Amino acid sequence: MARRQAGPAAASAGAPGPLPDANPPAPGAQDPTGQGAHQPLPDPYAGRQSAPALSATGAAGPLPPEHHDPSQPMPPPQPAAAQPQPYAQPQPQPHAQQQPYAQPQPQPFGRPPHGQPGWPPPQAEQDRTGQARSAEAAAGAADPARGPRGARPRTGSPIIAPGFRPAAVTTVLAALLAAAAPLGHGALAGAVVLLQAVTAAGWYRLNGMWPARQGIALAFVAGLTADVGLLVTDGLGRHPDGGSGNAPAVLLAAAGVWCLLSLVLQLRNNSSPDERLYAVTMGFAATGLTVLAAGLIPTEPEAVTVGAAAVAGAALLRAVPLPWPASVLLASAAAAGVAAALSTLSQLDGVEPVTAALLGLGAGVCALVGLRVASYDWPSRFVHMTAGVALPLTLATPALYLLGRTLL
Repeated sequence: MARRQAGPAAASAGAPGPLPDANPPAPGAQDPTGQGAHQPLPDPYAGRQSAPALSATGAAGPLPPEHHDPSQPMPPPQPAAAQPQPYAQPQPQPHAQQQPYAQPQPQPFGRPPHGQPGWPPPQAEQDRTGQARSAEAAAGAADPARGPRGARPRTGSPIIAPGFRPAAVTTVLAALLAAAAPLGHGALAGAVVLLQAVTAAGWYRLNGMWPARQGIALAFVAGLTADVGLLVTDGLGRHPDGGSGNAPAVLLAAAGVWCLLSLVLQLRNNSSPDERLYAVTMGFAATGLTVLAAGLIPTEPEAVTVGAAAVAGAALLRAVPLPWPASVLLASAAAAGVAAALSTLSQLDGVEPVTAALLGLGAGVCALVGLRVASYDWPSRFVHMTAGVALPLTLATPALYLLGRTLL
């Protein structure tokens, strides 16, 4: 006990050297202040590899060996609370296997995931894309000169006259009407049905409503109803004196009934009021045109023959690339000349060259109006091959009927 008490007393007295001891403690094994009541904190770096001990010169070297005399008793162990923990022997730690870096998944269009800062979620991005497309569509609808998305804006005049192909098809259809007129009303009605079908389809396509199957079907059936009504009431009962009978009343009745039916069907439409109004007006116009084409059936056969030839001549000459005023004048003159030449060569009954020229001039002017209508608003090739073919013959029908009843 004297030895244990002498150690701390000598240390507190400031002795220059340690007491002689046969078994000196390892360096750092005892607190030099001698305060056994101090509780040392556990070493947080225990178990890790530590640097080797440095000598007085600063060079690393092994610790001095410990010697113990067997004759001297071992000092009793101090309480665990007051015993400082020796430095743990450095243990070689195995190197942890380095985990391979996760390869980033390629994002579409080279964009990082939406979870990264600065990038919105995909739903917000889709909303902005949809709004941009809607704005582009609204701008294209407000400005017809703009083409579809991604296309260059249209430049130049929106009026494009039909070329030689529609004029050639018009000539074929006019020749069919001219050949069927002398054969009777039944044969002429067959050619008129073809004209009515092309007229209904071309009118809807000209006004941007496609496919519009219901409207085209209604207009076509209205024309067929007018054909049947004319054949039953007026066409088959025509007398040699050339009486017109009830043809105008039949045409008006057919147009009125089918326009009313078209209006009733549009009332059940769930579209916006503007769209319904536009559909109603298109339906009325298409019905009126197909019924108007049926007016060729009660027209004088000679007037149908001369007028069809005049329309063909005007359409062919109008297709020649000339300035608009010169083209109109030459086409009108060509219509009158073709009609006069036909009356002279075919020797039609009761048709003088002057009368035929007047009849051809009226039909040619109406045909030019139809060609002008079919040229509006950057028409497509389909518009030219339907409306550009049928409208010249359809709009010439009133002139042929009235001039035929007056001049022949």
